Amino acid sequence: MSGHNVWTHKGTFLLAAVGSAVGLGNLWRFPYLTGENGGGAFILVYALTIFAVGIPILIAEIMLGRTSRQSPIMGMRHLTKTHGTSRAWETIGWLGAASAFLILSFYSVIAGWAIHYTWLMLTGSLVGADAQTISDGFDALLAAPGLMTLYHTLFIAASALIVGMGIHKGIESGLRIMMPALFVILLVVLAYGVVNGDIGAAASFLFTFNIADLSLEGWLQAMGQSFFTLSLGMGAIMAYGAYMPSDVSLTRTAFAVAIVDTAVAMVAGLAIFALVFGAGLETGQGPGLMFVTLPLAFAEMPFGALVGGVFFILVLGAAISSSISLIEPVAAYLVERFDMTRPQAVAIMVIAAWAMGLLTVVSFNIWAEGTIFHTLFGRSAFDFIELLTNIFMPVGGLLIALFAGWALTQSEVMKELGTNVNWFKLWRFLVRFVAPAAVAFVFLRTIPQVDGYLIPTLGALLITGAFAASQRWLKKPRQTT
Repeated sequence: MSGHNVWTHKGTFLLAAVGSAVGLGNLWRFPYLTGENGGGAFILVYALTIFAVGIPILIAEIMLGRTSRQSPIMGMRHLTKTHGTSRAWETIGWLGAASAFLILSFYSVIAGWAIHYTWLMLTGSLVGADAQTISDGFDALLAAPGLMTLYHTLFIAASALIVGMGIHKGIESGLRIMMPALFVILLVVLAYGVVNGDIGAAASFLFTFNIADLSLEGWLQAMGQSFFTLSLGMGAIMAYGAYMPSDVSLTRTAFAVAIVDTAVAMVAGLAIFALVFGAGLETGQGPGLMFVTLPLAFAEMPFGALVGGVFFILVLGAAISSSISLIEPVAAYLVERFDMTRPQAVAIMVIAAWAMGLLTVVSFNIWAEGTIFHTLFGRSAFDFIELLTNIFMPVGGLLIALFAGWALTQSEVMKELGTNVNWFKLWRFLVRFVAPAAVAFVFLRTIPQVDGYLIPTLGALLITGAFAASQRWLKKPRQTT
């Protein structure tokens, strides 16, 4: 692989992977799940699962990218040829690309809402507003497809501009400015929460070790969160791994990504819930927490408009760092496969994802109910697209673990890991047996049902097929002389 396609700085992969991993889920999902499921007990389960499932698959995915030095689809094509395995393993690349495309389509719409709230905050429109006013304002945004389309367009265009400028000028330069800025803003919001909020209540909510509150569903959510938070199974990590210098430690980098990602979620949780408890509001998660509860907390606090504006800039930055990682796997494939220029490839990917995103836009208003999606699947177009990604990503992660664990040779893995035999043995045991079993278990337990048994049955067939086929796929075809 030519030198211009390797990160110029050793630390860039870490910034890129953390940028991909740190997104809206860190800010609105993880803190809430932690508080509701036993605090410290949830964090312990999460940490154990990150070590036993998340990090082994993260190492495997980076390894596949760095070994092939190509986009996920072309990279898996190359690896199946060089390892004499079935071409069916190319599914890994296609699942990753499909997940990235689908996630980008709806992620851009939801991230676009942060543009709206950044403007409302910085112009002081919400100062002193009451709960009803803020709630009605959010409902009005969701009821305005034209406005949502405008924000969706602005957000996805900004992401496309960064990726279109190339690996070094675009992604690398963008991340080197954006990620440190995000960490600084997060600390500023935390300091503001300490001064103006109730940091004691937030710390108690997040960190009190209460095993009684940790149900089986809580365990599953901790395991699921540990997988989804690291951006596994959607091609981004494999695409970024292809640009990773050969002398950078895979193991140290993977642990660093997991630690930084978790730390950001914890600090964000402390900052957010300090403000929520300080304003005497109810805890929640998802868009309601981000776009109703928090604006209400900022509306009642000194300098709330300014800090609220800064906070929504943080939300936008976290979302853009994730969205550029979603564009890269497909754009890189188009460049390699069809010899396109990078701007052409990015334009095709982004215009297609933008068009798909319009389904999400109308899911909240014009097509809120009574559409073909509701008739066929009992859910909106947005919910259906999200459901597909919740199937593709775990299956992709499962196959990555199986391929890296069984198809790659010991000498190859040792060379990439650059580590001792004991860590190699532990990693291979985790990636061959523990990680696939855990991902399969979480996947089958947490996929919501559609028409009774359709999705669980489909999931069971996919996973059973993956396990059964993995042995057949791995057998080298006989060479005929």
